[in-house]
Amino acid sequence: MWTIYLKELLELARDRKTFFFTVFIPVIAMPLIFTGFGLLSSSMFKQASEAQMTYAMFGKEHAPQLAARFAAEKGLREVALAGPGEIKRAIGDERIKFALVIPPGLEDQLARHEQGVIQLHYNSASAIDITRRRVTAVLGGHNTALRELALSDLKLNKDQLAFALDPLKLEDHSTADKREQTGAMIGGLVPYILLMVCLISAMYPAIDTGAGEKERGTLETLLLAPVSRSRIVLAKFLMLFTVGLTSALLMIVSLGALLVFGASLMSADVAQMARAIGPLDLAMVALMLVPTAAMFAAILLSISVYAKSYKEASGLISPLMMVTILPTLVALLPGVALNWRWALVPLTNVSLAMKELVKGTMDYSMLSVIMLSTTVTAGALLAVCRWWFTREEVLFRN
Repeated sequence: MWTIYLKELLELARDRKTFFFTVFIPVIAMPLIFTGFGLLSSSMFKQASEAQMTYAMFGKEHAPQLAARFAAEKGLREVALAGPGEIKRAIGDERIKFALVIPPGLEDQLARHEQGVIQLHYNSASAIDITRRRVTAVLGGHNTALRELALSDLKLNKDQLAFALDPLKLEDHSTADKREQTGAMIGGLVPYILLMVCLISAMYPAIDTGAGEKERGTLETLLLAPVSRSRIVLAKFLMLFTVGLTSALLMIVSLGALLVFGASLMSADVAQMARAIGPLDLAMVALMLVPTAAMFAAILLSISVYAKSYKEASGLISPLMMVTILPTLVALLPGVALNWRWALVPLTNVSLAMKELVKGTMDYSMLSVIMLSTTVTAGALLAVCRWWFTREEVLFRN
């Protein structure tokens, strides 16, 4: 069995393409990609929030103070248009980002303490609505000034004016520290990255060790060797398990190095959370990847053994990505937290546990349940794979 295991690893090491996907991507490429994406998205969001935004305003004579406030706002520049009928075309041509239409009689309405309505025209087809946010900020300041002006006739002092504007005010006292707050936002991405690396790195070796051997005609020679089929299955399984787990562990080492040496490039909250994640947390994450890598190895080997060719194996394994992604994304859903029920659900339990480890709120009493349920699932999948390998109609479907 160990001879077959070493043979499979040697063939993997000789395959440059597979070795590239197994080692280079998890160790170097993935951290660089996600770090670069994080820095780029943060920079672009900051630029979009502070960039100069062009606008048009119609009916300024009906609200001169509001028009003056927009004109004085830093980052906003007014553009003259022929009329309101040109708004849609100007926004489509990107000459302006938004337009405000102030109806006649607005000041009279406000003088009578009646609510006025201003039309905002803009393109709302954006994942992050910066335009409306910036307009609302300017309008909010103007509304505050109008409320204070309306209440000034009552000759209220500062405290009475604060009561009239907001009778009740919430004062936040969060019980979560910075690590827990930041970890809740990005903690769900860590298991997604690690599980994807664990699956993808073992995918190509799995296709080659089953369907690839069928195409090359070496599977029949292997079956004639004086080794039981159970040992052959176990050797191939251990090779895939080693590849998947090694890639995931290398990814953890790479992320750990990034947390140590790249904290200065991160925002203050993320850097503080990165410094709070210790070796024990990373070790617990690595421990949970052990049965998970075994699950992936058993599933991939079963599919590869069933497939007639390399091409068919690739087509059958591709949907497995979706099956893996969906339970992992459950950890990102609001209201989903690690409990005894979720601790029994494969992949979801590991994702939630990794998220709790990043947040620093892990209940270690659930760790044994998570490891046990995942190990039992991996063992059952390996048993199915072994039974699959003993069926002649599966091995020789051609």
